[in-house]
Amino acid sequence: MEKVERDLIDTIGEVDFGKSKVGLGVFFQKFQTKLENLFLFKGYMLFFIGFLLGRALILAKLTPFSLPFFAAVYLTRKEKAPIALVGLIGGAVTLSLKEAFSSFALCFLFLIIYKVVNRWKKNEQSLVPLIVLSTIVGGSLVEAFIFQGEITLYSGMMSLVEGSLGYILTLIFLQSLPLLSINKRRQALKTEEIVCLIIMLASVMTGTIGWQVYDMSIEHIMSRYLVLIFAYVAGATIGSTVGVVTGLIFSLANISSFYHMSLLAFSGLLGGLLKEGKKVGVALGLYIATLLIGMYGEGGGVLTTSIMETTIAVLIFMLTPQALTSRMAKHIPGTTEYSLEQQLYMRKMRDVTAQRVSQFSTVFQALSKSFSANHPSSEEDESDRELDYFLSNVTEKTCQTCFRKEHCWARNFNTTYDYMKDIMTEMSDKDGTISVGLSREWEKHCTRAKKVTDAIHQELTLYQANLKLKKQVLESRKLVADQLLGVSEVMGDFAKEIQRERENHHKQEELILEAIQEFGLHIENVEIYSLEQGNVDIDITIPYNTSHGECEKLIAPMLSDILGETIIVNTADQSGYTNDYSHATFRSAKAYVVETGVAHAAKDGGFISGDSYSTIELGLGKYAMAISDGMGNGERAHIESEETLQLLQKILQSGIEEQVAIKSINSVLSLRTTDEIFSTLDLAMIDLQNAAVKFLKVGSTPSFIKRGSKVMKIQASNLPMGILQEFDVDVVSEQLKAGDLLIMMSDGVFEGPKHVENFDLWMKRKIKELKTDDPQEVSDLIMEEVIRSRSGMIEDDMTVLVAKISHNIPKWKSIPVMAYSQKAN
Repeated sequence: MEKVERDLIDTIGEVDFGKSKVGLGVFFQKFQTKLENLFLFKGYMLFFIGFLLGRALILAKLTPFSLPFFAAVYLTRKEKAPIALVGLIGGAVTLSLKEAFSSFALCFLFLIIYKVVNRWKKNEQSLVPLIVLSTIVGGSLVEAFIFQGEITLYSGMMSLVEGSLGYILTLIFLQSLPLLSINKRRQALKTEEIVCLIIMLASVMTGTIGWQVYDMSIEHIMSRYLVLIFAYVAGATIGSTVGVVTGLIFSLANISSFYHMSLLAFSGLLGGLLKEGKKVGVALGLYIATLLIGMYGEGGGVLTTSIMETTIAVLIFMLTPQALTSRMAKHIPGTTEYSLEQQLYMRKMRDVTAQRVSQFSTVFQALSKSFSANHPSSEEDESDRELDYFLSNVTEKTCQTCFRKEHCWARNFNTTYDYMKDIMTEMSDKDGTISVGLSREWEKHCTRAKKVTDAIHQELTLYQANLKLKKQVLESRKLVADQLLGVSEVMGDFAKEIQRERENHHKQEELILEAIQEFGLHIENVEIYSLEQGNVDIDITIPYNTSHGECEKLIAPMLSDILGETIIVNTADQSGYTNDYSHATFRSAKAYVVETGVAHAAKDGGFISGDSYSTIELGLGKYAMAISDGMGNGERAHIESEETLQLLQKILQSGIEEQVAIKSINSVLSLRTTDEIFSTLDLAMIDLQNAAVKFLKVGSTPSFIKRGSKVMKIQASNLPMGILQEFDVDVVSEQLKAGDLLIMMSDGVFEGPKHVENFDLWMKRKIKELKTDDPQEVSDLIMEEVIRSRSGMIEDDMTVLVAKISHNIPKWKSIPVMAYSQKAN
């Protein structure tokens, strides 16, 4: 104790109260740390609790608290058990020497029984309450026999009651004592833990029964202070629970305190209800309860004393630091501090996750740069080095044994080198032959011209194979670099999405709930995940047994008026809920919708077409249309085109940009096989928010946009996929309008008409002459015109894909809720 006092004096001496509030805050922080070290870590709190529990009585004669408390301390903090035992004996001494001796004997007997049982069953804590029960019952019976000379039915019953209380209190203390440890608790308190803590605190305060200061009872002051604290921290539910439990335990200890239970319960309820008024509101609730319950007391003197006790409890409550109550509230579910603590924890977890994802994105970006590192100078040096190796292999077989080696390579190095280089180049370009002029000049220069030429021809095959292999490796590196860069961008966007703050929309949820219920619809719950324009996401729980389409007909139109944009029902189901309720999700409607139609036919009327098509609605408000034409006809071409579209769909749905996706597909197709199997790809990406469209064409035929009587052609020049290792994807952007028709087709349709010189003009004329804007009818009519021009013959696989762009008009008009739409926004 002297050391602690010296530390506190040193801490106070370090503070300059004439400086800022920061110094004072540091002082209180150090003071709090010293107190925690003194009472929690060194165990003096256990001594204080043991002292009060040692003198606590039930029914004016039973002392069931001592042994359960010692047993719980022995199991949870074994090294502090002697301090707790000293406190228990010290508290029992204040009652009588007989109680002190009895408490010591019971603790000693418990240690002996526990040691014996522990040898039989190691670390079996579930048996500890039973050991406490048997020890208290046996000790009470022995005590009754020693002091009374016999064991009566009454003494046996009281022993059993005391032992049962000891059994229950052991379980309670084992739950509540760890809450008083020095460890920084992160988890929320469970309901059982809160109740056990309340029972323990009330039991401790029972030890103050009989203590008075100027006719004011200490247990009344402390119990009311305890109710004030919990009502202020946790609200009416916990506050009233504390009042009932504390009053009940006090009434068991002293029957005259029975009316006090009503006062504590009522004050806890009122204080919790007035908690919005801060400490003053909670204190006012206690005063009101004191006056109302005090009127049923034993006269004005008792009421005056009760008011004084309440005043002292309120003063102590007012002096309680806010940091202490906030610290308690962080561990009690339902409090604002608990919610903020959980949000802070989730924010930290989110930031850590986003940081890790961002780090992975950086790693993939670095790998992409490493794979795509391109040094022109090193490539030129590598090419020259390969040429030198090639000529070295030729000269090793021919010039090394020639008598004119000195003349050709020492005196005329450049001339010989250039001749052999020219011969190699011409052989490479002309399938192994060289021009007559170069052959004559080489024969004049070299005495072994034919042998050298043959050697160059033999080595050239290996040289070209080596170059092709290196080129494939280089293209593979570029493919990997593009894919790694695409993954890096996706992960970077994902990290940014994780770090976006999710706002609380409690006010808007209440407004929407009130508006819909005032309209006459009963809904249970509203949860808003996003109110971003164009990205609204709201979940509503509604009664299922009365559902007659209210979500689509009433709730969505009301939300549309409140939020100022068209809201539709995204999903509505009953899964995961009881039979009485269903769950509906409301989302922002897209500004445009796409209606598609398709017509396709296989060559000669077969069942398997080499053309494949796909319509994909991506998650980012985009709609993709694609046609792929495999080379040739039949099953092999169908497999190639189908795999191209499947690969495209998966890559686009992952979030990778369209150009990177197409380049990746091209590289895969070109590297995975040596067969000359190629595919075309015609892709249109439509933005459903603004109707902008991007065309990416790889070896495909033109597309057409019909706007009224006007027809526009969309064309880009690229070879089919798989022919070239590296190519640039041309992107053509256009702005669509409501009512436009987008027409895409394979080469079998575009080049299908017979005896037509200009396919563009013929197709534009046919599209312009169409009298319908239904996508399916348009595709059928175009297909029919092409087949008729061929006299009913289908000489190639044919596919026509048509899309109509329209404004997204909801089925139901919005319902005006003006009073709430202004508040919600």
